[in-house]
Amino acid sequence: MKLSIKALNHVAIYVADVEKSIAFYQQVLQLELLPRPAFDFPGAWFRFGIDQELHLIGIRTEPVVSGSRSNHFALEAIDLPAWEKHLIAQKVTYRPPKARPDGVMQIFLTDPDGYWIELFER
Repeated sequence: MKLSIKALNHVAIYVADVEKSIAFYQQVLQLELLPRPAFDFPGAWFRFGIDQELHLIGIRTEPVVSGSRSNHFALEAIDLPAWEKHLIAQKVTYRPPKARPDGVMQIFLTDPDGYWIELFER
């Protein structure tokens, strides 16, 4: 029998300030906050896409190692120009849209902990 993976369920990242991160992911990335089990550590869960989630784990004490060409996660967006206007309105620092060699447009930004996030549109 050939083994296979059904789908990506979630990405988990360590954050230093859960409330600050919740505000960023709700207001800047417009993600839906989900109910979270009563773990014995702080955190928050968000939905992105249909069945994928972002899990914040509020116990970060070490520096974040992330970059646009290293550890980051990418979210496929709809209407990248509208997203850029939203980022400007939210006063978020970001890299202006740039085309990849395959023509896909990208915007990079960082969250409060310094994790790089790519927004892209095909």
